[in-house]
Amino acid sequence: MLGLYSYRAKQGRLVAVVLIVEDDTQVRLLAEAVLQGAGYETRSASTRAEAQALLASDQPFDALFTDISLFDEREAGLDLAEAAGACRANLPVLYATARGITDHMLKRFVRCNAFVAKPYNRHQLLTALANLLKQAPTRDR
Repeated sequence: MLGLYSYRAKQGRLVAVVLIVEDDTQVRLLAEAVLQGAGYETRSASTRAEAQALLASDQPFDALFTDISLFDEREAGLDLAEAAGACRANLPVLYATARGITDHMLKRFVRCNAFVAKPYNRHQLLTALANLLKQAPTRDR
C-alpha cells in the first residue's frame, strides 16, 4: 500500500507530486528542474497565498517543499505547513532556509518533515525528498 496521496503512473512507474514554494525565482526554477529531471511532477508558487490556493484546490500533492522565509515573512513557510495540515492531513513537508534553525522553528515543524539547508545541491535535495517520502505515513486517498 502506498503511503502517498497521488502517486501516479507515468511511463510505467509511480511519480510523486511536489508543491514547491520559493520566493527566489532562480532557486524555484532550479528546484523544479532538479525534481522534474528526477521524475517528480511539480507545481510551484512564490508566495504563501499562491501556495494556500493550490493546497485548497483538488490538485493532488504528495509533499510540500517550502522555504521557511518568503519575501518579508520570516516564518511564512512554517505558517504554510501548519495550514496545509488543515486541508491535507499528514502532508510531508521538506523545509529549506539559508538562516539558522531555532528551537522555536523546530517546534513548529509538522510531524512528518525533513530539512535541507540552503544552498543545497541536486544530491542533497533529491536525498532529502526521497527520505521524506519513505517516512511518510500511509494516508487515505
